[in-house]
Amino acid sequence: MTGRKGLTYADAGVDIDAGNRLVERIKPAAGRTARPGTMSGLGGFGALFDLKAAGYRDPVLVAATDGVGTKLRIAIDTGNLDTIGIDLVAMCVNDLVCQGAEPLFFLDYFATGRLEVEAAARIIEGIAQGCAQSGCALIGGETAEMPGMYQPGDFDLAGFAVGAMERGTELPAGVVEGDVLLGLASNGVHSNGYSFVRKVVEMSGLGWAARAPFGTASLGEELLAPTRLYVRPALAAIRLGGVHALAHVTGGGLTENLPRVLPAGLGAEIDLDAWELPPVFAWLAGQAGMAEAELLKTFNAGIGMVLVADPERADDLRLTLEAEGERVHRIGEVIKGQGVAYRGRLL
Repeated sequence: MTGRKGLTYADAGVDIDAGNRLVERIKPAAGRTARPGTMSGLGGFGALFDLKAAGYRDPVLVAATDGVGTKLRIAIDTGNLDTIGIDLVAMCVNDLVCQGAEPLFFLDYFATGRLEVEAAARIIEGIAQGCAQSGCALIGGETAEMPGMYQPGDFDLAGFAVGAMERGTELPAGVVEGDVLLGLASNGVHSNGYSFVRKVVEMSGLGWAARAPFGTASLGEELLAPTRLYVRPALAAIRLGGVHALAHVTGGGLTENLPRVLPAGLGAEIDLDAWELPPVFAWLAGQAGMAEAELLKTFNAGIGMVLVADPERADDLRLTLEAEGERVHRIGEVIKGQGVAYRGRLL
């Protein structure tokens, strides 16, 4: 073996130095997400968080995990990596707040075949931006360089959010017949249904750089509009009082997600004339010949979050949500029965 150059980890495709550079690069972005309770920065074997310092006396922890799905494919193919991290955070914290919990901290998992520090930094800085907008600290994560597992330029993301609420304040709670449904407008497709979206785009013959038929930017840019973060408005509404449940409208649409927060024996009636279908969904449905029922159980159809509210507090809640920057639609009410019944038309 004398004189023979030994094999290194870098020769096998894993660059430890690049990983270290990435950690140093993203520390300032993570630092900007610090909040009461944050105890440690990036780089340790674990991340610490002090619930007492965050103001909790008798807390119950709530955890959520999610990814971004095949929306990643559009980000990779277009090279537009700056907002996909916001999607990752939103998919986790929007679920978590539906339990009545405040998001406290976030961890990410980023895996790729070959670590490109600049590209990875753009993605993780987007994650930090999403955390800052939702009031939770980015306190840790994992960067995995896995040669042979991913094609060049490909990557995958997963996120993990932990929040808390005081014992006895969990949602849903107190949902009754006659409760009002307040729908919060979405930013577009958000992060569900992208296998269908990509199939429709393929059928249309358009490229990602083509001007979107339903907007002013390119098709890729329009379809990468980040998932709306509902955390701060939802928490403001919860603190005001009168919120009995929250439903994040993701895969399954209104048809599948709203019944998840309704007790046995109760359903929902929704007036489809209460809001306008955003142009992106009209285009997708038109290109695919999609039936309205299929649209409503595939996409959010313009409503990204639903609050189930006490009728006597609905007007005050609407004003609070609008003051937080939300577009609010009174879309229906809780009724006896099961599932979701629709009246009116979107398409």
